[in-house]
Amino acid sequence: MTEIGKINTLDIVRETGNGVYLDGGELGEILMPQKFVTDEMKAAGKAEVFVYTDSEDRLVATTEKPLAKVGELACLEVKQVTNVGAFLDWGLPKDLLVPYREQRERMEVGKSYWVHVFLDLLSNRIAATTKLQKYLDNTPPEYNPGQEVDLIIFDETDLGYKAIINREHTGMLYKNQVFKELRIGDVTRGFIAKVRKDEKIDLMLEKPGYGKVDDISAKILKELKNNRGFMAVSDKSSPDMIQALFGISKKTFKQAIGGLYKKRLISFESDGIKLVEED
Repeated sequence: MTEIGKINTLDIVRETGNGVYLDGGELGEILMPQKFVTDEMKAAGKAEVFVYTDSEDRLVATTEKPLAKVGELACLEVKQVTNVGAFLDWGLPKDLLVPYREQRERMEVGKSYWVHVFLDLLSNRIAATTKLQKYLDNTPPEYNPGQEVDLIIFDETDLGYKAIINREHTGMLYKNQVFKELRIGDVTRGFIAKVRKDEKIDLMLEKPGYGKVDDISAKILKELKNNRGFMAVSDKSSPDMIQALFGISKKTFKQAIGGLYKKRLISFESDGIKLVEED
């Protein structure tokens, strides 16, 4: 079955001066322009192509690869805004339309936005939307507490930041647990804090438990080595200073340096912490 907006391997039916026609099954024959046709394709009798509609809404095939296919998320730049919507650069000659009805907020030329690419089944046209949430959370969330995940920050509320998890689900990073600057569109590593009974997901940016402290401990030791074995920071330093230096909470910092002190890797000085010299 040939899928619009996807990569398909199609048989060559016939050749003309304009290119070759491919067997699109129930979609009929699909033209691939001559500039994409190779001798290898002719010899094999088939071609791997991306199928979409051209500016005149005719199905065409190309060997060019878009930045995102139907069903995928991508961060794309707006090239033009017209009376029908915003047009995005997605790597093909025909730009990708985001109709006004599919925009969470009015899109601006030169800015990049995370979008979901979809197929309008009535028109067979490929389009995109910034209303991401309706395409997410469609499968049960099977995550474990502490599991590392990929996050895309897509919204900010009074509670915190909404994030897309592994491009499949959504979750929440609470502001009182975020100790670094986040912006809409940021891509970052995160961890599952909890999956609730209602299947809503709480997230965190720091690894929970001892693993978190181990990672931070390594970072502190690295910073000490980069600063000739001394840093003017301690458990008396302000949360803002610690956040600026290490991107963590003061509580996590205190746990980390306490562990390093017990291992005799650092010493506490009157004005900071010092790397203990090896014997």
